[in-house]
Amino acid sequence: MDYDFLYDVAEGVATVTFNRPDVLNALTFTVYAQFRDLMENLRYDDRVKVVVLTGAGKAFCSGGDVYDIIGELLKMDVKGHLDFTRMTGAVVANMRLLDKPIIAALNGTTAGAGAVIALASDLRIASERAKIRFLFTNVGLTGADMGAAYLLPRLVGMGHALEILYFGDAILPDHAERIGLVNKVVAHDDLLPTAQAWAARLAAGPAQALAMTKRMVNNEWSMDLLSAIEAEAQAQALMLMGEDHRLFFEAFREKVQPTFVGR
Repeated sequence: MDYDFLYDVAEGVATVTFNRPDVLNALTFTVYAQFRDLMENLRYDDRVKVVVLTGAGKAFCSGGDVYDIIGELLKMDVKGHLDFTRMTGAVVANMRLLDKPIIAALNGTTAGAGAVIALASDLRIASERAKIRFLFTNVGLTGADMGAAYLLPRLVGMGHALEILYFGDAILPDHAERIGLVNKVVAHDDLLPTAQAWAARLAAGPAQALAMTKRMVNNEWSMDLLSAIEAEAQAQALMLMGEDHRLFFEAFREKVQPTFVGR
């Protein structure tokens, strides 16, 4: 399929590059829809074990295009607005439902919907040039957009989340790392090599174990402790019967590295 972004698959890693550098990779209705559908379709693509997201040029993604989206939305009725906001929410829902690791490599401006896409990823690596802004309130909208009010407090805590969503100020890489908004900050030239190295390591890992880990982290957010412990007991019992766990044991016995098969 042809996309309005770059898409490549190699050695189990799918790399998505938002590719409108002249407008800081701002999203259009079409890009939103294509990306939403890709995140769903990847559930069924066994070639892909890990996803890396990044942007062309000076930005990761600056959010919705002011003219192509905001200007057009002002002409729509309530149903048109709700169709749009539900579509953007489905982007995040499909990212979280994808049982494969998603790594966001933040190469520059990461704002609005771009910041939420980064937030919805499993891991975030930031270039020293990255700037993150949840700027919804700055344009007269609620900071609760695309699941940001759900995800952000769980990542950085309530106080930091409200500060970020209230003010919409730029968050520089060192501060983002300090509050847990990104996992790692690297030199700009090291960004993609680092993200691809992480992706390669995960792609070579036990796919079912990684999938179950992501699924359980998602599911347990709404559980009490005893329910979570029981859910983990059932999940781990399944994994103990898996082929990858058996391969680990055999490799350990033979004093070699295991080669996982994803079962």
